[in-house]
Amino acid sequence: MTATEPGTHISLPELIRLQADARALKLPAARPVRSRQAGLQRSPRRGRGMAFAEVRQYQPGDDIRSIDWRVTARRQSPHTKLYEEERERPVLLLCDLGPSLFFASTGAYKQVRCAQLAGILAWLALWSGDQVGGIVFNGRELSVQRPARRKKSVLRLLDTLAQQQRVSPDDRGLQQAVEKGCDLDTALREARRVAHTGSRIFVISDFLNITGDTSRLLGALARHNTVSALRVIDPLELKLPDSGRFAIASEDGPVWFDSSNPRFKQAYAEKVRQHTEALEECFRTAGVQPANVMTSDQPALILQTLLGPRGHIG
Repeated sequence: MTATEPGTHISLPELIRLQADARALKLPAARPVRSRQAGLQRSPRRGRGMAFAEVRQYQPGDDIRSIDWRVTARRQSPHTKLYEEERERPVLLLCDLGPSLFFASTGAYKQVRCAQLAGILAWLALWSGDQVGGIVFNGRELSVQRPARRKKSVLRLLDTLAQQQRVSPDDRGLQQAVEKGCDLDTALREARRVAHTGSRIFVISDFLNITGDTSRLLGALARHNTVSALRVIDPLELKLPDSGRFAIASEDGPVWFDSSNPRFKQAYAEKVRQHTEALEECFRTAGVQPANVMTSDQPALILQTLLGPRGHIG
């Protein structure tokens, strides 16, 4: 697949049109559950409180600590405050568009799938009344947009996704990404600085270049936030074809390999196994929720299986 073929880049208008996919996932929100008194069950929403809903006349069993004394004095009868769970919270999208994502053997490039996932999630969060922010990094630059609840902010994030996609793999690649501080670990450090307690964080990457610090950085984010790791994978990364000679792009030009070579296939399979185990341990130790997205998959269909009831991204 070359840079001139469909699926190698997604433009800003195409990212804006993802509103249609997001609307298909978004169903009417459930009515908020109101509470008369504090309960003993732990809330799945970390760092969120209870928002005031209304005042009504006191009923037996109401918590006396919730009595509104001003209203009680004015109306000359006990009245209590009702609260409902706060639904608004910041959603932060970390989107990796680095050198290893300029690749696909089928479907669309991994960078395109990452941008599509981020775009759909951004629209969903906006329509849920949540603040939306993002960190986009591609090996050359890293852009930070703090969460805000405005359509203009989502459009600015989508524009960043469109602009930072790589159009050719002609730079020094992964080493340059590390030298410039535009890699996954740097983005995770930045996310810890930007994210508010109780945020919903999605890390969208192929996670091919995790380090010894990645699990610790993910764990620090997950300690006070809900973090999901969306791993974008190409089928060729998991298993080589049965036979044939193939070429892949590199900074020094095409690299050929023969998948019919038993020793090569065995070594490749072992490397895949080691990385898979390391990644599973990374996610498990960090306490994040992982999910896989193939380059051959349609992101909207995958998100439909991952999102909560009624299309809610909580």
